[in-house]
Amino acid sequence: MHSGLLVYLMGPSGAGKDSVIDAARERLAALGVEVVQRVITRSPESLGERALGATPEAFAQMRQEGAFALCWSANGLWYGIPATIDACMADGEGVLVNGSRAHLPQALARYPGLLAIMLEVRPEVLRARLLKRGREPLASIEARLDRNGALLEQSSQWQGEGVLIHRLDNSGELANTVEALLTLISSAVQRS
Repeated sequence: MHSGLLVYLMGPSGAGKDSVIDAARERLAALGVEVVQRVITRSPESLGERALGATPEAFAQMRQEGAFALCWSANGLWYGIPATIDACMADGEGVLVNGSRAHLPQALARYPGLLAIMLEVRPEVLRARLLKRGREPLASIEARLDRNGALLEQSSQWQGEGVLIHRLDNSGELANTVEALLTLISSAVQRS
């Protein structure tokens, strides 16, 4: 049983999830919510986020050993949320993870009480951010933008089926997004 709160923050690459998390980190800790790093199959130097890098072979071994509570593949990479979140939640602690929109149904199946938060940005802002990062060729960026549109449609369908997804627009000031995030989490912590 999981008695603590799982905050499942989602959004497209370039939406600013890491910036929001970093800006909220101290206040999240004050609320009793720990930010849990995910494991990604690319080198730590190229991550662009606070994550743990692993080779594909090491990731596969970790997965086989049950090291992940949740894991998925996207954009040619593997992502894993450490199984340590279960112990934290069993102790009544809250955890925030950088999750996958496409993997939300599987996350809900394992953690039906999770707080699903979708970080969104206007398409032109997202495109500009991805271009500014310079991590990918233009064709990959365009593919990400197309995937983002499809996942937004899919999440709208999930909401129509009763899945509660809180949407936060991060197209503007970071401070406003952080305040909205903390308000959502604070309310959820008080209810749990």
